[in-house]
Amino acid sequence: MHADSVSTMGGKIVDVLTNILNVRLFARAQFETEYLAKFQQDEIVKAKKAMWVTELTRIGLGISGLMLIFGMIFTLLYGWIHQWVTLGDFTQVGMQTFWVLGWVWYVSYQIALFAREAGTISDALSLVRQSHDIVDAKNAIKLVVPSGQIRFESVSFEYHKNRPVFSCLNVTIAAGQKVGLVGFSGSGKSTFVNLILRFYDVKSGRILIDGQDIAQVTQDSLRQQIAMIPQDPSLFHRSLLENIRYGRLDATDAEVMRAAKLAHCDEFIEKLDAGYDSLVGERGIKLSGGQRQRIAIARAILKNAPILILDEATSSLDSVTEKLIQESLQQIMQDKTTIVIAHRLSTLANMDRILVFDKGKIVEDGARVELLQANQHFTQLWNMQVDGFLPDTASE
Repeated sequence: MHADSVSTMGGKIVDVLTNILNVRLFARAQFETEYLAKFQQDEIVKAKKAMWVTELTRIGLGISGLMLIFGMIFTLLYGWIHQWVTLGDFTQVGMQTFWVLGWVWYVSYQIALFAREAGTISDALSLVRQSHDIVDAKNAIKLVVPSGQIRFESVSFEYHKNRPVFSCLNVTIAAGQKVGLVGFSGSGKSTFVNLILRFYDVKSGRILIDGQDIAQVTQDSLRQQIAMIPQDPSLFHRSLLENIRYGRLDATDAEVMRAAKLAHCDEFIEKLDAGYDSLVGERGIKLSGGQRQRIAIARAILKNAPILILDEATSSLDSVTEKLIQESLQQIMQDKTTIVIAHRLSTLANMDRILVFDKGKIVEDGARVELLQANQHFTQLWNMQVDGFLPDTASE
């Protein structure tokens, strides 16, 4: 029983750590702590029982050993007195008895040591609960987003010292605006988004959402106002219903199913034997890439945050399903500030504005038609597309 609880606890911890991006994106650190605490409590109860059994076993072995020693001494002395035990017999039996007792005590010690290994679970849990480099300000307030304007004010950032990604970056995204981010790999698109989510702190400058410095608000309240659909979503080894509901924990089953329908998840969920109660496997391995992406889209739909970020959210879908989901996404984007990281420039058709990144700088900013007419960086990217995707780097 104890071994099973240890195994279960370890699996749950691995599941949470594997999905740490989801935990952070949906501000579910407290939820996961409470989720793990239930399994931890069960493991502690069973560990105590196992330790009691171990100690009682050792006590029993000790008493048995003492009885064996006293019985052996009495028998040998009795035989010695009546001259049917020789000195050699006395010595040999005594040595064999103590040898056996030594092994008995060794085995009992190993059993006790094994029981104490349950304490390693607490060490594993500390990985989930340990403090991080990005911490809330001392008097951090809750972020309130009435409209969704995002503004970078003289933002500088670097992953490594003296290797800046952004230097004095200034840009404003109006509330409700749909903005596409394009550029070669390493140009700064993902970093731009990660800074908005405050996965990293800026070196200098400020990032404001509706005039509020994100460094002065709680991380949970910040990420509760942002829904993100990553290019390669990961799922928990839980049911489909639980994975979609992760976007909003208080959502009813009907609301979850509505979001699933908008993301066209119902088309494959209804074919599963257990339906919405079907387990998806570790990291969603039982689902195809397109199915996982649809679940991630449903989760973001359910969250219904005022700011929406998409990282090529339909790249794993077939063309028919992609068209249907793009139509759903257009409805969802209404009245939301939307940022789309585009690897296929064809997905930018409905964007109000496009920011072209190159080596950490925004080198072009405008509507798609305007940028094509300007015949500069964006036009170069447009012409270099192969099968609708951007190459990793510019051609020589």
